[in-house]
Amino acid sequence: MLDAIRWDTDLIRRYDLSGPRYTSYPTAVQFTSQVGTFDLFHALRDSRKALRPLSLYVHVPFCANICYYCACNKVITKDRGRALPYLQRLEQEIQLIACHLDPAQKVEQLHFGGGTPTFLSHDELRQLMAQLRKHFNLLDDDSGDYGIEIDPREADWSTMGLLRELGFNRVSIGLQDLDPAVQRAVNRLQSLEETRAVIDAARTLQFRSINIDLIYGLPRQTPENFARTVDEVIALQPDRLSVFNYAHLPERFMPQRRINTAELPTPAQKLEMLQGTIEQLTKAGYRYIGMDHFALPDDELAIAQEESTLQRNFQGYTTHGHCDLIGLGVSAISQIGDLYCQNTSDLNLYQNTLASAQLATNRGLLCNADDRLRRAVIQQLICHFSLEFAGIEQAFNIDFRGYFAELWPQLQAMAKDGLIELDSERITVLPAGRLLVRSVCMVFDAYLEQQNRQRFSRVI
Repeated sequence: MLDAIRWDTDLIRRYDLSGPRYTSYPTAVQFTSQVGTFDLFHALRDSRKALRPLSLYVHVPFCANICYYCACNKVITKDRGRALPYLQRLEQEIQLIACHLDPAQKVEQLHFGGGTPTFLSHDELRQLMAQLRKHFNLLDDDSGDYGIEIDPREADWSTMGLLRELGFNRVSIGLQDLDPAVQRAVNRLQSLEETRAVIDAARTLQFRSINIDLIYGLPRQTPENFARTVDEVIALQPDRLSVFNYAHLPERFMPQRRINTAELPTPAQKLEMLQGTIEQLTKAGYRYIGMDHFALPDDELAIAQEESTLQRNFQGYTTHGHCDLIGLGVSAISQIGDLYCQNTSDLNLYQNTLASAQLATNRGLLCNADDRLRRAVIQQLICHFSLEFAGIEQAFNIDFRGYFAELWPQLQAMAKDGLIELDSERITVLPAGRLLVRSVCMVFDAYLEQQNRQRFSRVI
């Protein structure tokens, strides 16, 4: 694993295409309105019968301030009262979903995302967690992975104490960049001291894991000032780091229209930032997990990758891919068996639908046999950088080479370029190809030809 990545500029230039991040296959772009609540109830019944463990995702859409780069589903408001009617509907959704599940199904993973989950008051957070504990089988022994996204500007020691008391043991901290000029350009002023205070609190209160999010490619970033940010972050010693490529898509995400395009770094500068970041993190002892993610060697993600048990779902890399994922809240996505479904992204429609005692499911997809096969292939490649044909052939009763015969020339070309190693038994993503693993996965994506690639970010 020490030679996890080899930087090859020529290879990157040729294969740095736009494509999905494969938090699911098929991706959310394929969801249609033909899937609705009836399909969800059917999938929940199957989950209940099989007594499958659960992963809960709760979406809190509110933010007090807008960050110009943000592509999340959020509502910008200073009015804290907006949360109350939303929470009332969220509690209805919790009740409507939970009655179709078995109390014996344990919630192994819980994640609050946003928006800014700590936009909620302490009393609101207590009430929401009380509802979840009342209707779902949350673990009381601190053995679950219970995480929450934190904006250090919206959290202090008392907030962190409350979160630990409520059962959270993981935090993910949005940082993005520490340079004041960059922060002003994206409207997110956040000092190192604010971030350090939250991390100190998390360590003192014995949170099990701390993740920090960074973004490269923001306006006014340079390789030099981003390297300083990375050095400061390494000094904070997070267990995990996510280093995302900023995708500038102002036609899709309105807040990005406030970003001055002339201030964005060039593609060459972005590559330099990524290369430098990888070198800094590797030197500091972090392992490259894949797809923008780094972790210390004793972190669960790094251990799972070593043991070939790492998985990927809508929450990114996970050790809980075997769980049925239930998404709660506006825009939240569920993955239950072979069903993907998503709630409406319109806050008013979400609240009004639940006010009439109906679930707000408005689109989704039911995987067919080909989807399941390709999902398994992509999952193996993106998590483990290798794929043994025999395992897929046995699981799906196919001849791998025959089934994917039309793809073979593309794979051979990638092998010739040094992206992968290809033989009669397996595909191995080589160190020079690991940053480009999305490009390898895209070969197996049956839907990609029909899709507008501009909907996706570039690989690097």
